[in-house]
Amino acid sequence: MKRRDLLKLTLASAGLTALPARAADACPGDGTPLQFLPKKAPDPKATENDIEKYPKCPYCGMDRRQFHHSRMLVHYSDDLADGTCSLHCAAISLSLNIDREPKAIYVGDNAAAAEVKPLVEVGKASFLIGSQIKGVMTRRSKVAYGNPEAAKAAQAQHGGEIGDFDKALLAAHTDMAQDVAMIRRMREERRRKMMQKQG
Repeated sequence: MKRRDLLKLTLASAGLTALPARAADACPGDGTPLQFLPKKAPDPKATENDIEKYPKCPYCGMDRRQFHHSRMLVHYSDDLADGTCSLHCAAISLSLNIDREPKAIYVGDNAAAAEVKPLVEVGKASFLIGSQIKGVMTRRSKVAYGNPEAAKAAQAQHGGEIGDFDKALLAAHTDMAQDVAMIRRMREERRRKMMQKQG
């Protein structure tokens, strides 16, 4: 038996089949897991003008300029980048791209006074988790600060717990089911109100 035939037989017995060539041609880049790959071309300078290059979150469609304070940018080792609106959606990107190693992950720095918050590497950020500050795509907020003093000042004013990126990411994964249910309810309510206005 030829090696190719043996591979096909092994995949078939495991319930796995290769994506047909015609489907790949019809929808380039789609088909699990390829459908989840970041769609933009590789960019070695992904952080430069990130909002202009990645204006909408690919997972929820939210405007990253509007949510500049919570936006994230996952820069993978092959230079593909995923610009998201929040830690919630960055957690989705990291989960779906499990075989793609991130070389850097950035988040909006709420310690900065700039009108559009600059990005800071998550390893240099302190996250205020579960404060009274309104969350983005989550009920339990996770707000990043580029220095620990700013995080402590925000904690004194709004409560919450300070942690590093790993702790914030764990919180995002822990909250995922409830947050998705909340987002679905909110979107359904918006659709219902729009239909009432149109009707």
